Amino acid sequence: MELSIGFSTCPNDTFIFYALVNNKIDTKGMRFHAILKDVEELNSLAFRGTLDITKVSYHTVGYILDEYCLLRSGGALGRGCGPLLVARERLSPQSLRDKKIAIPGVYTTAHLLLKLYDPDIARQVVAMPFFEIMRSLQKGDVDAGLIIHEGRFTYPSYGLKEIVDLGQWWEEVTGLPIPLGGIVAKRFLGKDRLLEIEKLIIKSIDYAYSHPEEVMPYIKSHAQEMEEEVIKQHISLYVNEFSLDPGEEGIKSIEYLLKRAAEIGILPHSKKPVFCT
Repeated sequence: MELSIGFSTCPNDTFIFYALVNNKIDTKGMRFHAILKDVEELNSLAFRGTLDITKVSYHTVGYILDEYCLLRSGGALGRGCGPLLVARERLSPQSLRDKKIAIPGVYTTAHLLLKLYDPDIARQVVAMPFFEIMRSLQKGDVDAGLIIHEGRFTYPSYGLKEIVDLGQWWEEVTGLPIPLGGIVAKRFLGKDRLLEIEKLIIKSIDYAYSHPEEVMPYIKSHAQEMEEEVIKQHISLYVNEFSLDPGEEGIKSIEYLLKRAAEIGILPHSKKPVFCT
C-alpha cells in the first residue's frame, strides 16, 4: 500500500522522517511517498484532504478533524520552543496593536497563539513564508514579525529584538508544554494501520538518533543555507520525548489549546476524537 506523507523541510521533520521515506526500516508492506513543503502549504493541503498523512500546525488540526485524526508520534511539542514576536526596536507589546505584523501563515499555531495572547495585536497580519519574515522586518515592510523554527537562534544576527516569547507566555499561563505541530492521518486508514504508522515513526526517529552522520546530508539538502550547528540546535530543541509520545501532559496541552480556541470562536467545535489511537 502506498501512502502520501507530507512534512516540512525543517531539520526536525527531515530528521524524524528520513528513515521512513528512504527505506531504512521495515515499513510492514507500506510505501511512503514524501511531499516536502512549507508548514502553511501543508496546512492548505490538509484542508483539501490531499495527503494521507501530513505534518500540520495544531491550529489547523481544529478544522480538519472530520477527515483526519492526530497520531501520537512525530509531533513538535516542548518547552522553550515557542514562537517569538520580534521587532527592530524594543517595544511594549501594547504598542504593536493595529500595527502590521508578519506571520508565518494564517493557520499556523504561531498565529493562533498571537490571537490568544492579544487579539488586538493580530488585527493587521501579513502572511508570508517563515523564512521571509526577518528580511521583511529589516526592510521595514512590517512593524513586527512572528518567527518560528530556526529563527529562534538567528534573529539577533538580523539586528532584531524580542518583544514577547509566546511559548514562555503559554507555559506561564497553563503550566503545560507548548504544542506547535503534529502528524495527522486519514481516519479511513483504520485503527490498526494507524497504530502501525505511529510505531514506524518512532522507529524512524530511533534510526536517526542511531545514525546521525548518515541523516545529516539529507537534512542539509533541504535546509538551504542553515549552518550545521544551527541544524543541531534545531533538532535538539524540537525533537524530544514528546516526539515519541505526547504523554498525559502533552495530550492535555493539545486538547486545552483546541478547546480554548473553540471557546472564543477561533476554531469550530468538533465532536470527533482528536487522536487516532
